[in-house]
Amino acid sequence: MGDKTAPGSSLRLDWVYGYRGHACRNNLYYTASKEIVYFVAGVGVVHNTREHSQRFFLGHDDDIISLALHPERSLVATGQIGKAPYICVWDSYNVQTVSILKDGHSNGVASVAFDREGKRLVSVGLDNHHIINVWDWKKGKILATVRGHNDRVFDIQFNPYKENAIVSCGVKHIKFWSLCGNALTAKKGVFGKVGELQTILCVAFAPDDITFSGTLNGDVYVWKGNNLQRSIQGAHAGSIYTMDLSEDGYTTGGKDGCVRLWDQDFKSITKINLTESSDGYQGLSVRSVCWRGEKVLIGTQDSEIFEVMVRDREKPRTVVQGHAEGELWALAVHPKKPIFATGSDDHTVRLWSMSDHTMLSRTTLDQNIRSVAFNQDGSQLAAGLSDGSFVVLKTRDLSEIIHIKDRSEVIHEMKYSPCGNYLAAGSNDNFVDIYAVAQRYKKVGQCSGSSSFITHIDWSEDSKYLQTNSGAGERLFYRMPAGKHLTNKEEIKAIHWVSWTSVLGPEVNGIWPKYTDINDVNACDAHYNGEVVVTGDDFGFVKLFRFPSLKKAAKFRKYVGHSAHVTNVRFSHDKVRVLTTGGADHAVFQWRFLPEGVSPDEDSGHGTGYVDSNSEESDSDLSDVGELDSDIERENTIDYDRTVYKEDIGAIKAKNKSESRGSGEKRKRAPSEGIKLEFVHGYRGYDCRNNLFYTQNGEVVYHVAAVAIIYNKENHSQRFYLGHTDDILCLCIHPLKDIVATGQVGRDPAVHVWDAENLKTLSVLKGQHQRGICAVDFSGDGKRLASVGLDDNHTIVIWDWKKGEKLATTRGHKDKIYVIKWNPHSNDKLVTVGVKHIKFWTIAGGGLTSKRGTFGNVGKLDTMTCATFGKSPEITYTGGANGQVYIWQDVTLMKTVKAHEGPCFAMHSLDKGFVTGGKDGIVGLWDDSFERCLKTYAIKRTSLSQNSRGMLVQDSPGVRSVILGHGHILVGTKNGDIMEIEKSGPINILVQGHKEGEIWGLATHPSAERIATVSDDKTLRVWDIGTQHSLLNSRILKSAARACGFSPDGKAIAVGFKDGSFAVVNADTLEDIVSFHHRKENISDIKFSPDPGKYLAVSSHDNFVDIYNVMSSKRVGTCKGSSSYVTHVDWDKRGKLIMTNSGAKEQLFFEAPRGKRQTVRNQEIEKMDWDSWTCVLGNTCEGVWPPKSDVTDVNASSLTTDGRILATGDDFGFVKLFEYPVKGKNAKYKKYVGHSAHVTNVRWNKDDSKLVSVGGADTSIMVWSHRQAGERSNAKGNSDDSDTDSEEEGGYDSDVQREKNIDYMTKTYATNLRENVGGVKPHLQENEEEEKPAVSRGAMKPPKVKQTDGTAKRKKGAITDLSLDYIFGYRGFDCRNNLHYLHDGADIVYHAAGAGIVENLASGNQSFYLEHTDDIICLTVNQHPKFKNVIATGQIGATPAVNVWDASTKQTLSIIRGFHTKGVCSVHFSATGKHLLTVGIDDDHCVAVWRWQDGTKVATSVGHTSRIFVGEFRPDSDSQFVTVGAKHVKFWNLAGSQLLGKKGVMTNAGQGTQDVKMQTMLSLAFGADNVTYTGAMSGDVYVWKENLLQRVVNKAHNGPVFSMYTTLRDGLIVTGGKEKPSKDGGAVKLWDQELKRCRAFGLESGHKVDVVRSVCRAKGKILVGTKESEIIEIGEKNGATNILMNGHAEGEMWGLAAHPTKGHVASASDDGTVRIWDTGNKTMLHRASVGSAARSVAYSNDGERLAVGLKNGEFIVLVTATLKVWAKKRDRHKSIDDIRFSPDGKILAVGSAEGTVDFYDLTQGQSLQRVGYCKGIPSYVFQLDFSADSKYIEVGTGAYERLVYEVPAGNQVKNNEVIGKITWDSWTSVLGQEVIGIWPRNSDKADVNTAHLAHTCNALATGDDFGYVKLFEFPTPQKFAPHKKYVGHSAHVTNVRFTSNDRYLVSAGGDDCCLFVWKTH
Repeated sequence: MGDKTAPGSSLRLDWVYGYRGHACRNNLYYTASKEIVYFVAGVGVVHNTREHSQRFFLGHDDDIISLALHPERSLVATGQIGKAPYICVWDSYNVQTVSILKDGHSNGVASVAFDREGKRLVSVGLDNHHIINVWDWKKGKILATVRGHNDRVFDIQFNPYKENAIVSCGVKHIKFWSLCGNALTAKKGVFGKVGELQTILCVAFAPDDITFSGTLNGDVYVWKGNNLQRSIQGAHAGSIYTMDLSEDGYTTGGKDGCVRLWDQDFKSITKINLTESSDGYQGLSVRSVCWRGEKVLIGTQDSEIFEVMVRDREKPRTVVQGHAEGELWALAVHPKKPIFATGSDDHTVRLWSMSDHTMLSRTTLDQNIRSVAFNQDGSQLAAGLSDGSFVVLKTRDLSEIIHIKDRSEVIHEMKYSPCGNYLAAGSNDNFVDIYAVAQRYKKVGQCSGSSSFITHIDWSEDSKYLQTNSGAGERLFYRMPAGKHLTNKEEIKAIHWVSWTSVLGPEVNGIWPKYTDINDVNACDAHYNGEVVVTGDDFGFVKLFRFPSLKKAAKFRKYVGHSAHVTNVRFSHDKVRVLTTGGADHAVFQWRFLPEGVSPDEDSGHGTGYVDSNSEESDSDLSDVGELDSDIERENTIDYDRTVYKEDIGAIKAKNKSESRGSGEKRKRAPSEGIKLEFVHGYRGYDCRNNLFYTQNGEVVYHVAAVAIIYNKENHSQRFYLGHTDDILCLCIHPLKDIVATGQVGRDPAVHVWDAENLKTLSVLKGQHQRGICAVDFSGDGKRLASVGLDDNHTIVIWDWKKGEKLATTRGHKDKIYVIKWNPHSNDKLVTVGVKHIKFWTIAGGGLTSKRGTFGNVGKLDTMTCATFGKSPEITYTGGANGQVYIWQDVTLMKTVKAHEGPCFAMHSLDKGFVTGGKDGIVGLWDDSFERCLKTYAIKRTSLSQNSRGMLVQDSPGVRSVILGHGHILVGTKNGDIMEIEKSGPINILVQGHKEGEIWGLATHPSAERIATVSDDKTLRVWDIGTQHSLLNSRILKSAARACGFSPDGKAIAVGFKDGSFAVVNADTLEDIVSFHHRKENISDIKFSPDPGKYLAVSSHDNFVDIYNVMSSKRVGTCKGSSSYVTHVDWDKRGKLIMTNSGAKEQLFFEAPRGKRQTVRNQEIEKMDWDSWTCVLGNTCEGVWPPKSDVTDVNASSLTTDGRILATGDDFGFVKLFEYPVKGKNAKYKKYVGHSAHVTNVRWNKDDSKLVSVGGADTSIMVWSHRQAGERSNAKGNSDDSDTDSEEEGGYDSDVQREKNIDYMTKTYATNLRENVGGVKPHLQENEEEEKPAVSRGAMKPPKVKQTDGTAKRKKGAITDLSLDYIFGYRGFDCRNNLHYLHDGADIVYHAAGAGIVENLASGNQSFYLEHTDDIICLTVNQHPKFKNVIATGQIGATPAVNVWDASTKQTLSIIRGFHTKGVCSVHFSATGKHLLTVGIDDDHCVAVWRWQDGTKVATSVGHTSRIFVGEFRPDSDSQFVTVGAKHVKFWNLAGSQLLGKKGVMTNAGQGTQDVKMQTMLSLAFGADNVTYTGAMSGDVYVWKENLLQRVVNKAHNGPVFSMYTTLRDGLIVTGGKEKPSKDGGAVKLWDQELKRCRAFGLESGHKVDVVRSVCRAKGKILVGTKESEIIEIGEKNGATNILMNGHAEGEMWGLAAHPTKGHVASASDDGTVRIWDTGNKTMLHRASVGSAARSVAYSNDGERLAVGLKNGEFIVLVTATLKVWAKKRDRHKSIDDIRFSPDGKILAVGSAEGTVDFYDLTQGQSLQRVGYCKGIPSYVFQLDFSADSKYIEVGTGAYERLVYEVPAGNQVKNNEVIGKITWDSWTSVLGQEVIGIWPRNSDKADVNTAHLAHTCNALATGDDFGYVKLFEFPTPQKFAPHKKYVGHSAHVTNVRFTSNDRYLVSAGGDDCCLFVWKTH
């Protein structure tokens, strides 16, 4: 029995005992077919109570912990734990996976729930952020994701009565979420006074936004919206774990063991107390309830499920029982009956019936039970306990017979002897004790000698011997009953064991994998007659092996279901069943054992549970696989890792850039001429397959290196797709169109899908694979693409390639997958084949399920190398490594056909039959049923047709790719040949290349269009690089060669070998002329001296150059002196001097022929006439080395004959052109891609018309045609002009500079605007309450604040509400393009602060969108008629949102967040209106494209190294857009899910383009035919066609062009810039479509310089927004201007005052102006510049004067009517933060940040005499109020103290009684007992800045640093008073004032420069 095959018998899961009640809830439901669905361990169970049967879902690989039922009640969703947990949606009828949802969570999925329609699913994770995901579960796609809470979330549900509403609850919180776009926004539940803040465990819903929640203390909380409305006290006497909503009402279940039923209004109907029922017990806890009609299902903490009839609720019926929480180890089977016993850490011993699947009895002991054993007749049951004692029970009634304690540590294993006389007990103390049963269990012996705890024991058949296993892996033998240790080998051999549960010993060697910990396998049990052993291990597997199993790592069948550890396994007494126990999952699984030859009666079909895994794990399956084919062996070991990936270049460049700044020298410019790829010799066949196809017009598409090639047979030409950055490894073609998909090598490798006709990239698929992509295939309908990666799991990804979305992924196989093929007849079925595997896949949601191919007895498992499908959907054909073709029906092997000697590498199916290709070099043609081979074609030289190009280097090359089409068979070989076989037999070679191995040697013929190459593939080849492009001759060499060179007459070729020898051959016949072997290391370069070619220089890695005389064939000299290997050698024209390069970067010179060392100075080198220049070192080549180029070496160079252009090849796969000499570091260049990793050599041909490059390991030879100068438009020559020129082109502009460097981060957070000087916030101060006598005789207290007399206009009654009426302001200072017409110019839309504003121009009314949480900084309007009035706005913030909303209804249509950070500075809709482009201000300035309606991210990319200002879609496109910014113009294309960006390329072709440089671009407009206009900082407009500069419109404006607008209707373009007003010029210009003619408009604004930030045009009007926050409308006909809006310009605004009688307010801002506004007519009446930043303002009591305090300490008194200066004074040097007139008009009080209040006498006229000041103020002063009698002043200070002083003496009043009697004229203080309630709880970082009491004295308004305006009742002596809050200001509200008649409240925003006017109600 030495074979290692898997056993023929199998197991089948029959029953699971248990239900998971602990740490789970709401996991028990009735399905539509009245079955019960629940879970235990890793199994979903569907339990049919009528038939008492179970079905199992086995799609999970770890414990399931959450479950939800679909509203239609047949689909189930389950979530599991694990590192990368997933959710399965499965069908409860056939227990098949419907969808897999993965990559959404980590640690575990705590809760899942469907929405009402059942289309979406919500889940919450167990990770630290408790991530919530909303899924489209059918697609397996996440719609929205958000962090749930910082603590555990227990339940999450969709509200069935409210669209897009979700509620989550958990530790100390409940959150009400709304889903909009891809954003979930939460409102926290407000517990208020109704209930206490506590943990919420479950939720249920009612109509009208009512939510019920179960709490930890047993109350039910009822929520209306997010406010707690009422609580139903004491619903349960402990935590409420579960709530269920049914048609009849609600059910709740709790820790008290009760279930309560409630009607639909949540009134109690009845209560079921389970603790008092027949099967109940104290401490029963209900975890899950489900009420449907008559029945209630109840699941408990201790793994029982009860069913209760509502009518008869006294008698619950027990449906399921199982062990409760705690590990389960003890298992024993009855020796005679189908009964077994278990014991667990829940302290119970239970007896079970296998035939009835029920629990028979149980008893509870007082310890953990770790082992049980039946005696020989089953009458007694012994149980081993954790304290070292054991108990013997009667089996009949489980009554105790005896209890014995001899040990102190747990008893792991007990067994009675077969004779029944003895009991052996093995313990953790390393002993086995023997007890005599008949003598009342007296101890009669002990076995010692184990060095660790005892794990297993077995008796011999005659009861005379015992074998033990210990934890240290020892297996010992003892004589019974005394326990003497037995060592005699012969005696041991003769023992027959009655049972075998030992995991050690030669018989069970095979159960151990090769390298394992000896404790991995926990238990086993052998069935001697069945020749099998069953094992349970720590990975949750139950396995079947053959028994005995002598060799390690035998094959097995494995079964899943247990989640973590399988602790015990036993066969039943009659060997019909197997029982297994799970440790942590405390479940008992009962399996049917099906002996060999009995097939499972019906195929359960589920891909995971019953797969007879012919042990994937074992790696030594050689016993049943033929010897490995050398090719396959080699291919498996190829390593595609790169030391440096192309993707890393950017990072390396950036790093070097930051390190190498400093040297101010200009870099040498790039050459003006370029090259273009003309022809590539090569085809990648050696490790790729099926990578050669016909297009529909008969062109051939294939790949080599990083190039995909389309070859045209008619004219023998090639076209190239050059989008890849590294080796392409696979290629496939679309079934219906000429679309090709190619996959490459890379750290994050990409698949490119491209059009074979125009070579355009259609889609780039990235982000899912590692290392590389080894197989791709299109689905039958061509809509989807499958790809396989080279990571360790060979991940399979299914893509919607057009959208670039990943649809599904799964792990493929641990060994390499060669081929993935879609079943052409079915769009969700695929097959993969590879090393020793074939799997059939079905897509399920976001994952795939697989079944392995079953070989049965038809064939043996083999490595498969190709696969194809025939006519019928269920038949698959695969080719194996043994040359067989396997034919599969569904997943079963039907038959095999021998097709080839050696592996069958390729096959292809057609209507009429099949074609196969093998390693034997034969192509076979077969009939359609694979029965007859119709014809074979051998690939031999003799079969080549007469006029075929090229030649076969050797006969019968292995076939790697074969296809039929266009009447030919197209074949690709391992040797790199592509050929066509005609049906009649002749073969035509199309293209060829070198075989596998690096190519280094390259030489060009001195006179003909020829080259010679040598490679490690041991061939020398001569190629035609003229029009023929073919292999002219080849010769197989004796060994690998590394260098070659033509003689000057072209008649001889010298070849240098890797072994140190070299030969000279005849260039025509390639036969040897002479050869030498003088060196040991490889020959790196070999060159003849120039005409007549007298000498030959041979350089080697032995550090020498040998010089030979060609005529005499003797060595005449040796050049010594290199300290490292020699890399290059060159001759001068005279043949007298040799230049060498070495690996130590030395450039040396020697004299020929003797080899004497010479020194040559740099100037000399340049002047000398060199015959060839291939050197890469020295002064003239300094610039070819990239910075820090230890990473990538320059391998070769070649100089044109005229010495102008130097070409280089480097280790990054680039061919670069430099202008020679390349002096100075980091010269600019043009670079070309094509080769993948290393370019090993480059050479110009005889007349410099072509450049040839060879690519190391990519085996390709590329021929480039050279274009002369003056053709700058050569797009192929896109050189990478690097971005290290730091000097700004186009001068400097202060506005641009400011905007570039603006830092929004400081503005995002609520931070205290005033520096805090260590005061304590008012609500944190301790207050002494004054004692008040109960009855006061004194007069009534005077009023606190003087009420103004009720004038007629006055509103009567209290102010209880505010509504936003108008905003003065427009954000122009740092935003652009944010002002648009709507409704054909009737309305305008723009933004200010955090508000989106729509203003009707006719009425002047504004309406507002206020859903943003911070400043809006960009806005755009959707131009598509289908999306009228759709606005998108972006904001700043740590996770900034873009809101899409409807301008007329102000409804939010979508919220998008979760990608950008810091802020979104540009938004733009695409042509169809469906895509939205967003640009971020994060460090990478990322760009993203979204489908805004559902919030899906289509694609993202890093944008630019510095600020991008604007991104806009082309007006006719959904996929092309342009971004402009700091020295940046980029043209982007959306390809699938990737953004491909092209930089704008400067040409000097067009008008005005000579010597222009890239500069900062600020704005965009578009013209027809892919023309783009960009407005530059210099005032020029650049005109681009595609991505090439066409012309420059010089000085379109004199200053930066900040804004451009393209009118879609007529194509006219409006520009706006920075201009000084002049007669003919203007800051706004209207241009024709070509931007040739224009008309200028002046703004007539009165500023010195106009700066226009936004322009828009509609119906003859132009709308202009300026930096000064004005909005102006200009008529096109007459140029008349009309100011629509004024606002303060940039700078904080603090000063605000209301006129004492009129409805006017005055404001003062850091923009240096004071403005007066009319709140009624919504206009600005006056503005005056005060020359410096102003911080405070006040009206005198008669309204005649206006006082203004400035930031520099000066204050000014103005005449209100004219704003002329009446007087001014400066006594302080710090900011004047408040200023007040006394009510009697005599005193002006001035408070400053120096901590002073000065009093000035106004009666003396303009002299402003200071008559006093306040003494001893501890901190800065920010607020003042006079008393009504002008005798006192109240001062608010930064130390949060409110002080009162006498006026004008300035003495502090400290007597509280005096203060208490003062009546104040006004109240603007935020300090004092009266207003303590205005301070919020979380104000440690942020301040309440301002307050104002209405003139009615009952309403107080405040403004704070969170951007809220709040309304309180006055006074508010209680902390945290109730209030109403209003949003709109973004960050800080600095001031609030009621107007004189209380009709309006005006609030000022600090940074947002806005005045908000609120109507009072």
